[in-house]
Amino acid sequence: MKQQKVINIKQVALRTLQEEAAAIEGLKTFINDDFEKVVQLIGHCTGRVVVTGIGKSAIIAQKIVATFNSTGTPSLFMHAADAIHGDLGMIQEQDVVLCISKSGDSPEIKILAPLVRNFGNPLVAMVGNASSYLAQAADYVLNTSVPKEACPNNLAPTTSTTAQLAMGDALAVCLIELHGFTAEDFAKFHPGGTLGKKLYLRVGDLSKQHPAPAVLPESNLRTVIVEISSKMLGITAVVDAQGQLAGAITDGDLRRMLEKEVSPVQITAADIMSRQPKCIQEQELAVNALEKMRQYDITQLLVLDGETYKGIIHLHDLIREGII
Repeated sequence: MKQQKVINIKQVALRTLQEEAAAIEGLKTFINDDFEKVVQLIGHCTGRVVVTGIGKSAIIAQKIVATFNSTGTPSLFMHAADAIHGDLGMIQEQDVVLCISKSGDSPEIKILAPLVRNFGNPLVAMVGNASSYLAQAADYVLNTSVPKEACPNNLAPTTSTTAQLAMGDALAVCLIELHGFTAEDFAKFHPGGTLGKKLYLRVGDLSKQHPAPAVLPESNLRTVIVEISSKMLGITAVVDAQGQLAGAITDGDLRRMLEKEVSPVQITAADIMSRQPKCIQEQELAVNALEKMRQYDITQLLVLDGETYKGIIHLHDLIREGII
């Protein structure tokens, strides 16, 4: 087993980050007319963006595809090696092909580039060598040249793949703004994750998942206690005959009432209810309910449709959905 060297780990890590940061900073000089034309080309494309590459560049290509798809630019990944063994059939007439390569001269890329040109599809090269075969064959060039790799041997793709990733993000963000892609649009493509839920899940979606405790203003104390206990939310709404909200009673209100020297027999809901309970409209985002609970240091809100009582949203609902 080869003996490990003694190194200054923090120093090496900092040097790596500094070199990669400098490489990204250097990309500013490559944001040129070709970059702008590529954004317009992809932005007005009626097909997909087929992103291809080989080796580490293929991995970067997959990440760019994922970013494009999640932000409204239809894309797919095609491995350059598989492309020349049948996967070229993935490319359709209206597609734009984005080929990523550090050298631009790998054997697979040299075979693939002219084939794409023969299909008549626009070919965009994201390449680290502006004099390479790929750069010369492409319609547009996104230059991602870097001075050196962060690898001490200047071999392992490190700085170069960071530059590719950053250039891909620059494309994606420009396309987001070009398309006017909003947070609501983003939520449509992220329905399963916490981020998506924060952008699309509504208060009414959660309040409908359990019964809506309610009593009338003239309900006696026993009715109030049974309603709060049976619904297990620690609260009940007080509503009139038309379902309009009149107030709310919490288990805390009950305890405070029992501390007073009053006869529980004559007590009605109207006597102990809070007449200005904290409420939220059912069409609001669930994440807004969380902010309101935090603001008032409470664990539930009454849910309304206008002035009509619809139910309760509880802190546990938000925890269960992963909003917190």
